[in-house]
Amino acid sequence: MKKRLVTLLTLMLVMSSFLVACSGSGTENTSSNSNSDSKNNSNTESDEPKAQVLNLLEGSEIPSIDSTLATDSVSFDVMNNVFEGLYRLGEGDEAVLGMAAEEPTVSEDGKTYTFKIRDAQWSNGEPVTAHDFEYAWKKALNPETGAEYAYIMYDLKNASKVNSGELPIDDLGVKALDEKTLEVQLESTVPYFKGLLTFATFYPQNEAYVTSQGENYGLEYNTAIYNGPFVLADWKHEQSFQFKKNETYWDAATVKLEEVNFNIVKDVATRVNLYETNQADVTGLTAEFVDKYKDDSNFKTRLRTGVYFLRLNQKNEVLANVNARKALDMGWDKQSMVDILLNDGSIPAYFLVPGQFVTSPDGQDYREQNGNLGEYNAEEAAKLWETALKEIGKDSVELELLNYDDDNSRKIGEYLKEQLETNLKGLTVTISQQPFAQKLDLESAGNYDFSFAGWLPDYPDPMTFIDMFVTEGAHNQMAYSNPEFDKLVEGGKSDLLADPAARWDALLEAEKILMEDQAISPMFQDGAAYLEKEYVNGIIRHNFGASNSYKWASIE
Repeated sequence: MKKRLVTLLTLMLVMSSFLVACSGSGTENTSSNSNSDSKNNSNTESDEPKAQVLNLLEGSEIPSIDSTLATDSVSFDVMNNVFEGLYRLGEGDEAVLGMAAEEPTVSEDGKTYTFKIRDAQWSNGEPVTAHDFEYAWKKALNPETGAEYAYIMYDLKNASKVNSGELPIDDLGVKALDEKTLEVQLESTVPYFKGLLTFATFYPQNEAYVTSQGENYGLEYNTAIYNGPFVLADWKHEQSFQFKKNETYWDAATVKLEEVNFNIVKDVATRVNLYETNQADVTGLTAEFVDKYKDDSNFKTRLRTGVYFLRLNQKNEVLANVNARKALDMGWDKQSMVDILLNDGSIPAYFLVPGQFVTSPDGQDYREQNGNLGEYNAEEAAKLWETALKEIGKDSVELELLNYDDDNSRKIGEYLKEQLETNLKGLTVTISQQPFAQKLDLESAGNYDFSFAGWLPDYPDPMTFIDMFVTEGAHNQMAYSNPEFDKLVEGGKSDLLADPAARWDALLEAEKILMEDQAISPMFQDGAAYLEKEYVNGIIRHNFGASNSYKWASIE
């Protein structure tokens, strides 16, 4: 996925993360299938056939189902199941054909793709056409739209200049040659292009329908039309939402579930109770609940690819000081946080790009190559903080932590406050807990001091994490700027694409610069501990893009 912004709330409590990112990925399963041979837990289940209804929990309201405007992983997760692009992610995160009827023809230079659109329908009966893709992609890049995720399309020919207003929208490298033929031109060859096309910003939209809805498009379940495996059939804001099988979907025969119901619940204890009383089929676990259920036959864990971190807003006088930023990063114990407060398989992060995510052209894991780029050292942090206070001419400082409004995020915030105030003399931390959508708005406006944030990857490449911190980038949101860092990112998106080994080295170096500047304070790479009923089968959990796919899920 702001490449999927994520919240800790979903990381720890639900099957999807609030990451913008994208970016931002993650669910709580270890595989796409449950172990149907395991013994039941304390609840006795009937042997009678179950209805194809899946009951799940979510931690947040859906911020948006407009594919050109969404920036968070809750929205991306919903859209992944009710819309479909040229490709969608399948088992093992492989890009499988979606609205594309067949693999495209590709020009000799690798820069022009020609897609044939399959015979498919929107949920109102209108055909899905190549024009729907051209319209949606141009809408996302039109500067008047103000799409934060427009940059993810910059591999398209002229996309950056179109988005900045330097070129007219019709110069974008996407064109419907006829109703069923879509031509896509790129600036350079892109090795991860198929995976990129599964991302929500590349979904189609029906221009006539969107125009008819005006500003109401996508604000309610009945002000959008759908071309995915499900339709959004109900949406009670801040309470619940529901998917129903899309009978007009081109591959409806594959879809077994008739309904997927989501209740929005923020408290872990309440979630566990819903699971125990058979009102939810999956629930995330943290802290003491992990210990309580770790021997249950339906208990599962997995390490995911989301990374959580503190945004350090350099618009703030104190955080503009590099020694202050380094002190804040070094001055709290990440290992104790994951061991005690999370206890779900998460690991401390001294980095931005997660482990077990992507490998180099010669097969080396990015994280293993770059290693840890920080440490916990309370004594050194105190010295750096003292230096920073002298440099800015202050004896004491008050900083506000922008936080999510769920119970576990509150505990994390209190832990950070206690650790930092103890180790950094003269610092007072106040905490502002905000609902998810409001928190995203405050971050986008840069209206905060430091913020608990996270990122889920949008496509399988280190760039999905690295490029969010370029100068004035849409997801920078903290006034960070380093010309050398920007240059490495730019090269990784242009000239270095022709030299994968050199590009890889540039992205390794870019992460080092980011950590040397202490642009952020990494917190943890998220794990997931959860309970899943033994009759739940075939939910596919992804390591990038949307968190979950229910197309192949069923109740057995």
